[in-house]
Amino acid sequence: MTLTTEDRIELADLVARYAAAVDDRDFPAAAALFTEDGVLAIPSPPDDLRPVVVRDGRAAIAEALHAVEAFARTQHALVGEVFDGGPDEAAGRVAAVAHHLGPDPAGDQVVVTWYLRYLDRYRRTGDGWRFTRRELHLDWVQTYTPDRWQERARRDHA
Repeated sequence: MTLTTEDRIELADLVARYAAAVDDRDFPAAAALFTEDGVLAIPSPPDDLRPVVVRDGRAAIAEALHAVEAFARTQHALVGEVFDGGPDEAAGRVAAVAHHLGPDPAGDQVVVTWYLRYLDRYRRTGDGWRFTRRELHLDWVQTYTPDRWQERARRDHA
């Protein structure tokens, strides 16, 4: 069985909502996009760019996401997605670029940009599609000094 057009739209919305929730620092909302037994596997940069840190369950996922609070701002740009499967389970490969604005060890503002792939597993639930497993694979990291930036409000939209 293959995914319907509606399934693909719903899965694209799921991955976009995750990126928005992380950028908005709404970690409970991001964690709620996982099944109760969902798993998030993330890297441990700069030491390891592979998904070596594993968090099981929504509470542990929300806690792990708090790591982005070390940055003044983050911005995730989703640049490509491929979904396969159906009707009630699916897999996805989501390419993204994640920008992280924050201080370097000397206290200067820098942007750390991650070029990454999410390798996902999804399940259809009563609440719609949810992540059962999300692995963040860093392909490479780039650091540079920004020309200027805007301070962050808690949420950028109403």
